[in-house]
Amino acid sequence: MSTHLPQNTSRRQFLLSGSLATMGLFLAGKANASSLLLAAKPNSKFAGVQIGAITYSYRSLPGSIEQILQYCIDSNISAIELMGDAAEDYAGKPKNPNPRPMGPPAPGAQRAPMTDEQRAKMAAYQKEVAEWRANASMDKFKEVKQMFDKAGISIYAFKPNALGPNNTDAEVEYALKAAKALGAKSVTIELPTDPAQSQRLGDLGAKHKVYIGYHLHTTATDTAWDVALAQSPYNSMNLDCGHYIAAGGNNTPASLLKLIEAKADRITSMHIKDRKNKENGGQNQVWGQGNTPLKEILTLMKEKKYKFPATIELEYDIPAGSDPVAEVNKCVAYAKAILLG
Repeated sequence: MSTHLPQNTSRRQFLLSGSLATMGLFLAGKANASSLLLAAKPNSKFAGVQIGAITYSYRSLPGSIEQILQYCIDSNISAIELMGDAAEDYAGKPKNPNPRPMGPPAPGAQRAPMTDEQRAKMAAYQKEVAEWRANASMDKFKEVKQMFDKAGISIYAFKPNALGPNNTDAEVEYALKAAKALGAKSVTIELPTDPAQSQRLGDLGAKHKVYIGYHLHTTATDTAWDVALAQSPYNSMNLDCGHYIAAGGNNTPASLLKLIEAKADRITSMHIKDRKNKENGGQNQVWGQGNTPLKEILTLMKEKKYKFPATIELEYDIPAGSDPVAEVNKCVAYAKAILLG
């Protein structure tokens, strides 16, 4: 696909037009859409190392499942951690009466607190969603898998907002069934502060043979996952290398590499991003400008032949004139240069 755009046409408009065109093909007939997608299969596996992306990386762009599929193709991404909203919306989840922006607010800004009326609507909505999830068919999730499979893109992890302590067991089991329907090996969630919750999730994961990949931000330490990992063989790590480095203190590039080696058999997916360490401010950076040892991480994965994917999570500020698709593509190229260099 050419990246030379007509004058006065933004890349985002170009991407949206392409995504809408793809969606039209799906609506017109899956056979036609399949022909297009088969002709444009991406490949982000280099020297045996699967580079993936979490679809959160595209959060500033329109987010239907068909559009996300096109972003992956345009980013040369052949494996993903799929955020829950697009897939659940495609499956018919009730519409949110008070949608909140995805991701953190702009620097220096704060989200307005919800009003009492908004909180009441949200509570009613959450009950409606729980009832829908308890009875939802997996057919639409199977359709999503078929779409991505035909495009040459595998879904290795699923991240729905259905795994928290306030979600019912029926919602958690729905999330695990949906993950299996999508072809995912694991679901991902923040590591609970209450061990009872990680025990509950681990037990349900064992029941459905789906791993629970626990993620941490700057509270990550070498021992932070130990309790959860001991509770169930289906409790696993969704290690975020950038957040680990940004935590500072005892978290160093050397200790990160040792942690990956020590826990390799319990890591089901791993996020890679470049962040400065705590002493340097902790900010997200364009790859190559922070303190995360990206080259050493990817080289270790190549040498040890680790099978878990390295997931691009795009969190640095998008440069003027660019967009998330172009930046994810740059991250793929950065990893490729290391792995094939």
